[in-house]
Formats: sequence, C-alpha cells, structure tokens
Amino acid sequence: MSYKLLLLLHLIGMIFFLGIGTGSAFYKFMTDRSKNLQAIVEVNRIVVLVDWLFTTPAAFIQPISGIALAYLLNISLLEPWLFASIVLYIISGSLWLVAVYLQIKMKNMALSALEKKEKLPLEYQGYVKQWILLGIPSFLAVFVIMLLMMFHHWIN
Repeated sequence: MSYKLLLLLHLIGMIFFLGIGTGSAFYKFMTDRSKNLQAIVEVNRIVVLVDWLFTTPAAFIQPISGIALAYLLNISLLEPWLFASIVLYIISGSLWLVAVYLQIKMKNMALSALEKKEKLPLEYQGYVKQWILLGIPSFLAVFVIMLLMMFHHWIN
C-alpha cells in the first residue's frame, strides 16, 4: 500500500476516532442533562450505533495504519514520541471499551424505563458519572496522540 493511501487512512481514522467520539459524547452528555427520557433513549441508541459503525473500525484502522506508516518510513516503534503514542492509545482504548460497555447498559436501562413508563433508575446517573470520568482521560489521551503525531519533529 502506498504512503499516501496509508496516511489518508490514518488521518480519516483519527478524524473518526476523535471527531465522532467527541460529537457523540457531547450529544449524549447534553441529552442526559435534559432528563427527557424519550430523547435519552434515542440518543443512547444512536451513540451505541455510531460507536459500532464508525469508532470501532477507526480504532482498528489507527494502529494498523500507524504501524504500517512507521514501517514504511523506517521509524522505530521505540522512538519516544511514537512509543508514548502507543501507550496512550492502549490507555485510551481500555477506557473507551469500559465506556462503551456503560453506554450499552445505559441504553438498555433507558429503554426499559421508557417501556415500563418509569423514571430512570438512580443507577443510571452513577453510570453517567463513570462514563464521563472514563471519557475525559480517554479523549485527552487521543488529543495528545494527535499533537505528538503533528509536532513530534519539534520534540526531537
């Protein structure tokens, strides 16, 4: 595969991973604050779907295209900026997996409450807080990775 195609895949993956993830998190956060159960059900459903359709493929494209680019450019994976990026990616991905699990639980809780014509259980808000506490460092890690990719030549 050519350098330009790999770079394009890597950039698209980053845009999806960071951009769509940030947008989904914003819509979910704002909708949860609204307390509108119908909206919460729909947005949770969409956020889970978007993670499967866009974020998950991007999560696989990123390391594959990144390692391929490093190989093509003869860059060691132990270069400090690249190694730091890999470690941050593993941390971010681990946090993201737990957050996705919580998203699915929240989606199911909200749907159950709507179907039973009940309020959201208090447990839901606990999951929202955990989801936020996982999302912030996960986002920051990916943002730092992006900065390392863009400006690593200034560090060396």
